[in-house]
Amino acid sequence: MKDPSLLHARIFAAVRKIPSGRVATYGQIARLAGLGNHARLVGYALHTLPGGSRVPWHRVLNVRGKISLQGAGARRQLSLLRREGVRPAANGTIDLSLYQWRPSSTRALPRHNKGLP
Repeated sequence: MKDPSLLHARIFAAVRKIPSGRVATYGQIARLAGLGNHARLVGYALHTLPGGSRVPWHRVLNVRGKISLQGAGARRQLSLLRREGVRPAANGTIDLSLYQWRPSSTRALPRHNKGLP
């Protein structure tokens, strides 16, 4: 089994690349981190971030453009996205055709990348 801290570091490095005012899906981050279709691993990794982390976790959504968190966590994420200019529809969904980050390169990040939360 791979070292989870190294996998998490690759995920955090990919999330840090999402520009302000843009969002990415869990699956998109998994692919950019070289983890194929392991979108759930992205969610697990982001859940481990300590409070005050500089990793912009709030820019990661599910494939439908919805926030996966519930309650206060969802309200916080939506507030952070709004602060960056992301405007959700009335039902809270983020229009991925407008806000999804489309990096110029979709190649996976180098495996030696060891970004810290």
